[in-house]
Amino acid sequence: MKRNSLFLIVGCWLAGIGCATAVEDALPDPIELLTRFIAVDTVNPPGNEMNAVAFYSELFTALGIEFAVGESAPGRGNIWARLPGGDLPGLMLLQHTDVVPADAEYWDTPPFEGVEKDGFLAGRGAIDMKGTGIAQFLAFAAVARAGQPLVRDVVFLATADEEAGGAYGVAWVIKEHPEVFADIGFLLNEGGSGSLGEAGQVFSIEVTQKVPVWITLAAEGTPGHGSSPRPSSAVTRLLDALQALQGAPFPVRVLPEVARYFRGLADSMPPALQPAFREIGAASADPDLVEALHRDYPRYHRLLRDTCSITMLKGSGKVNVVPPRAEAQIDCRMLPDRTVDAFVSDFRERVAGEGITVTVDMAFTPAISAWETPLVSTIQTVLKARYPDAGFVSSVAGGFTDSHFTRDLGIQSYGFSPMLFKEGEFSGVHGNNEAVHIERYRQSVEDYRAIVQRFVSSAGD
Repeated sequence: MKRNSLFLIVGCWLAGIGCATAVEDALPDPIELLTRFIAVDTVNPPGNEMNAVAFYSELFTALGIEFAVGESAPGRGNIWARLPGGDLPGLMLLQHTDVVPADAEYWDTPPFEGVEKDGFLAGRGAIDMKGTGIAQFLAFAAVARAGQPLVRDVVFLATADEEAGGAYGVAWVIKEHPEVFADIGFLLNEGGSGSLGEAGQVFSIEVTQKVPVWITLAAEGTPGHGSSPRPSSAVTRLLDALQALQGAPFPVRVLPEVARYFRGLADSMPPALQPAFREIGAASADPDLVEALHRDYPRYHRLLRDTCSITMLKGSGKVNVVPPRAEAQIDCRMLPDRTVDAFVSDFRERVAGEGITVTVDMAFTPAISAWETPLVSTIQTVLKARYPDAGFVSSVAGGFTDSHFTRDLGIQSYGFSPMLFKEGEFSGVHGNNEAVHIERYRQSVEDYRAIVQRFVSSAGD
């Protein structure tokens, strides 16, 4: 196979049947599929997402669906398929197939086998995001099998490398195969889900996310022997700059999207916090409340301000050597209401000092998807019929997904899955014992299919 190129595979031809042949067999069982997919090695690094391409290629071939594959680098694979429809803006179902590593020593079950235990299916990627990926595939396959006229195209796209920034995945597909995104107006990706608590079901639809700005902060000074310290060094200058950064948190500012998110969460919060969540703009003027959120609810506190986490430090390679240079890697996340340049200028002012340099290693552009759209309306209509008392909130993700690439293209992109999680069940993401509840997952797959089929077969609600 030629590297870094597109090759088209006609699945129905490989299966030995005509493209017009109807698919008569029932679609695969979602738990069976997810179990198999968890066992497919796509740990990033190094990725090996061509293994996921092979997995989906087999499924598409069996269903007689045409698909295409692009290999962005050796072993780094992306796969897509399109079902043509009418002239309304198309829908893309976007997933990443890579997963983060897992240390089996700290898991209750083998992390890469997909094991059923106590009503859950456990395995790396069960939530992030092979579980949603299987739901997308089955929804796409159901639309293809139904064979009904569509009012809009629907595109399935499974990509590499999201866990490392997406350079070999969505970014590569946009650059090398922009036709994949032609006529797409709406997109469903990871980033939002449902919660199941005392207040009932609340579905979160992600409309934007904090923007990662990864920075190297460096300091230089005169090197020498550790036995003869100078008044300052690269290390002490770096420590001074880091202390200045830690000692002056970025000011609180409440975006309209964040205020709407907090209002939607209010009823599910402890009674003492409900008034503050309903009016977080005014409540956030109280430093004691902000401090309490930082301490007890960091996942909500992070949405109220720009943040920086000092994650890596580098100095001398030997204990008795004063180095000429010391570095810190800093993971900053800015709210998406200003430019990266404005944020970096602010950052530089906070750490300014002799011998200090600031280098931006990675940054994305901020973008926000609209709330009042046909796709959001369809999600609410379908789920309200199934969960009459459910609530809906627009959310702002503290992390980032590949949706920032597609928002840059002007596509209304949403992080959403109807999978319902109880308190604590989401903690396995990038951690230990990642798992989905089997029966709730089955229901979420059916809910996802219903949403997609309604949206692509009608003009939206």
